[in-house]
Amino acid sequence: MSRAAAIASSLIRQKRQAREREKANACRGSSSPSNNSKGANDKPSKLNVFSRVKLFGSRKKRKRKRPPGLGEKGGLPVLNTLEPHHLSHHLHHHPTPFCPHLQEPQLKGIVTRLSSRQGFQLQMQPDGTVNGTKDEDSSHAVFNLIPVGLRVVAIQGVQTKLYLAMNNEGFLYTSEHFTPECKFKESVFENYYVTYSSMMYRQQASGRAWYLGLNKEGEVMKGNHVKKNKAAAHFIPKPLKVAMYREPSLHDLTELSRSGSGTPTKSRSASALLNGRGKTPSNNDLS
Repeated sequence: MSRAAAIASSLIRQKRQAREREKANACRGSSSPSNNSKGANDKPSKLNVFSRVKLFGSRKKRKRKRPPGLGEKGGLPVLNTLEPHHLSHHLHHHPTPFCPHLQEPQLKGIVTRLSSRQGFQLQMQPDGTVNGTKDEDSSHAVFNLIPVGLRVVAIQGVQTKLYLAMNNEGFLYTSEHFTPECKFKESVFENYYVTYSSMMYRQQASGRAWYLGLNKEGEVMKGNHVKKNKAAAHFIPKPLKVAMYREPSLHDLTELSRSGSGTPTKSRSASALLNGRGKTPSNNDLS
């Protein structure tokens, strides 16, 4: 047994020595450059050596673990670190909707009376009728002139909170909702008179605008019968004070007309009367 063990150990030792000699020959062959390429192969061998040597004292910087849900400055939520279901929960339970009624007033308008050149004050009665009055102290003759564009205003009764509007036939009516038919272009005429014309409708052939106007009896005229160079279309604003307004929410006419059935409901326009025709408008009149 002892003799067999000695033979085995000598074989193992011979194999180990053979491996070491092969390694030594391989290293000597790679590190000893030839005469023709002495300078060319010198640098790569040095780089290989240095690349395998770990510099003394070099340590990996430990990454500080960031608490889940906190930003670099602390306290600020980082949505990217949240899991998908946490992200949807965060968005759905902390909404930031756009609410026009919560906005701060940003439009600078005026509270004013509109004095007609015909000798009347334009007024809007509680039932929605628009006409002229001789009473200069009437509370129904006070309007909000809200700027909704460049030289474009919305005319709203202070008492009724209804908007003045003109339909596609030139008739005036009052509406609870602000629609494209409630927009009027404000233009300064001669002698500082002001005219108000519909932004939506005009004569198709000539392109002449349709104007807000009062006749000599103080009745409201159809917009397509009023000419800008006539006294019926001339008004002088008499401002009472400057006021700040929120931007009115614009409603679509088609949506409002679909909600009604035959005659305008309260959501369409409260007591909407076609001035000059003396009856409640149908949906076709208001569309």
